[in-house]
Amino acid sequence: MIAHIAAALSLALLAPAWPADTAGTTDAAGTAELLTAQADTLPLPGISVKYQEKAGDPVRLSSYGLGTKSTYLRAKTGNTFARQPALSEAAVSPDAATVAGVPKSYRAGYDSLLLTDRASGQIRRVRTVKKPLAASYISWSRDSKRVALTVEQKSAGQWRTVGFTVVDVVAGTARTVRPAGLDGSADFGWSPGGDLVARFGDGLRTYRASDGATLRTFAGVGPPTGPEDAYSPSGSRLTTWCPARFTQQLCVVNPATGKIASRVAVSPQMLFGWWDESHVIAVMPHQSAYRLAVVDLTSKVTRVLADIPSQTWKANLWLTFHRG
Repeated sequence: MIAHIAAALSLALLAPAWPADTAGTTDAAGTAELLTAQADTLPLPGISVKYQEKAGDPVRLSSYGLGTKSTYLRAKTGNTFARQPALSEAAVSPDAATVAGVPKSYRAGYDSLLLTDRASGQIRRVRTVKKPLAASYISWSRDSKRVALTVEQKSAGQWRTVGFTVVDVVAGTARTVRPAGLDGSADFGWSPGGDLVARFGDGLRTYRASDGATLRTFAGVGPPTGPEDAYSPSGSRLTTWCPARFTQQLCVVNPATGKIASRVAVSPQMLFGWWDESHVIAVMPHQSAYRLAVVDLTSKVTRVLADIPSQTWKANLWLTFHRG
């Protein structure tokens, strides 16, 4: 996951800085209200962050970490997070029944995915790729039946994407596919319909999960945002990092037409998916540090979820959410 976060961060840094007069749309009193009103404060161990959660939020923070060095997972019930020392990343399935985790080390020369049943605690290990390949960056299908992993190989000191692995959660099997002509900086996530989506040049491409066949190419719309799902809950909107021809950084694409529908005048460091159909979860620069915020598609910050110290963000902070 760390490589993909770094890549997205580099895209964000290439965009124009957010103008001072639009760096926040709430005044000091409004920000204080957003931070405190009817919110539970969740201290996040290991990263000096306090997350503000309210009853009825459409998504719940389920895991986080710093690069591949530390991973924290939320308890099945309640608000506590525990470190997972053996995992480089972890993500809870959309139905909250299973945790997928990538171990920090190979076993018998193979990378793998650990699947933990949250009800029974049973753990299954599924082999994915053989060393020197590595399979990481967990992406759950919306029906919670499959996990997609991005397969990378180091070349000239740099990790480059060479394919993807799909893990069948019920069967406990894995299939790796290496599509021809793949973008070396691609990372794979699911479309709402069950295809795989990844960066391709100045746009994105969808692939058939079973064999990697190209289904559709969206040219000139910018790469999909990440690391969380770039599709809105309904699937009718898709966020991308705007192509260089635009001054705005965040674009919203209509997946039906493959065209950019709108551009949002914000410059987030990262997007961690959609809050609801008309808001995204963004890391925004704030004074000398950062904030995790809910931002609407008119560029307005409608809620502050957490203040993030500069050193925490620069240590490659990542977060995952699930709905419900």
